[in-house]
Amino acid sequence: MDDTQMPEPLRQAVHQLVSEVVMNCQEVLRYTEPDIARDWKRMTLIRATDASDTMDMASMLIAAYCQRTGMALDTLASYHQTRQQHSRAAGPRDSDRHQVAGMLGTPLAPEDDQEAKRRFSMGQSYAEGGLMSEPDEQRLFTEACLHGLRARLCDDVEALDSYLPPHVAALARKVAEVLEEPQPAPA
Repeated sequence: MDDTQMPEPLRQAVHQLVSEVVMNCQEVLRYTEPDIARDWKRMTLIRATDASDTMDMASMLIAAYCQRTGMALDTLASYHQTRQQHSRAAGPRDSDRHQVAGMLGTPLAPEDDQEAKRRFSMGQSYAEGGLMSEPDEQRLFTEACLHGLRARLCDDVEALDSYLPPHVAALARKVAEVLEEPQPAPA
């Protein structure tokens, strides 16, 4: 079997799964907006875990293909980054709690725990307007694309102004306009 490119059926499966992830990620963003206050905890967790599970499925399909075509198990484990794996069933880790403490400005992490202090500092950075001092144009573009796609699919472009900052809504509206199906020219 030619190993230079991904087999077409696997490529199609990965594209389908990534599309599902994108839609779930857009829902996560949507439920962070102020007009959806009543359900944000439930829905952001559900959609974020849906996205994670779907990416796991894509990853496992690719890993199964690699294994089937003879990739060494240690190479596969390295590519699959198994050392980074953490089960959601175990719940939030101390590092997650330290980061939230930094976001909310609650007590500082223990002095002797450098990792806790680093995660606390990361949380503080989010609270101060993001991890980067300049607006991240790539993030803005990604959010606008996701919101524009959802608005087009739901035929609800006008609602963008009700929950997005004006500059994001304007860009999302442009994305939605581009996605509009062209109508046949009158004869």
